[in-house]
Amino acid sequence: MSEGTAADPVGTAQRINALLEGAGLDSRDVLRVEGEGGLSYASGLPVEHVQALLRGEPLPQEADGEGDATEERHRRVVSRIVFLRRTRLRAAPDGGRRAYSLAEIAVGAGTSAQWLDKLIKTGKAPNLDHAAGIASFFGESIEFLVAEPAEALDRVLQLIHKDLLEKTVARQDEDIRRLRGTRADGSAGADPGVVAYAARALAEVPDDTAQPIIALIESIARRSREERARENASGGDA
Repeated sequence: MSEGTAADPVGTAQRINALLEGAGLDSRDVLRVEGEGGLSYASGLPVEHVQALLRGEPLPQEADGEGDATEERHRRVVSRIVFLRRTRLRAAPDGGRRAYSLAEIAVGAGTSAQWLDKLIKTGKAPNLDHAAGIASFFGESIEFLVAEPAEALDRVLQLIHKDLLEKTVARQDEDIRRLRGTRADGSAGADPGVVAYAARALAEVPDDTAQPIIALIESIARRSREERARENASGGDA
């Protein structure tokens, strides 16, 4: 998310649903909250917090506005470290899965098991270097640990939206190439198509601009189909 842009998980989820609806896909799996790979797992937020944010509701601590901001940040970082340990499991010799030991995490993060144990018990967040090391051990960035709830969820949703947008553009581009008889390798005589230019443009525009562009692409594809159908009908009559 760019600096100065407010997190908007509800709006991003709506844009995702619009893309899914246009592709005839079911949102229940893409926006699944629970389970490995779900929105809770990917954002580091409890299931009930994800559900509340998707409804546009403030979280309890946001609603009452009480508590020290620094302490709240410390609790957030530590709770997400605990979340990572609980959800990112390793394969065990018996074929099952188990949590990483504090010693394993400490070695990977460049600290000690005793220090990590104290951190979890006291709820005091580590410095940024140690926090980044712990996040990296679990394959995450420092943002996973420090982002505020709405930002953490919107960050995950933005990645989903970007992936769907790229797939939508690629699908529409292929549709237009097929309708116009062009080839994907751009060889002689091939028309690069409107969607190919849109794909490059979309990388430089805000998300709220993407939807009108996608609507334009779909309109062009629809008109191309109609024109081809008329041409085929005219040829048959002749």
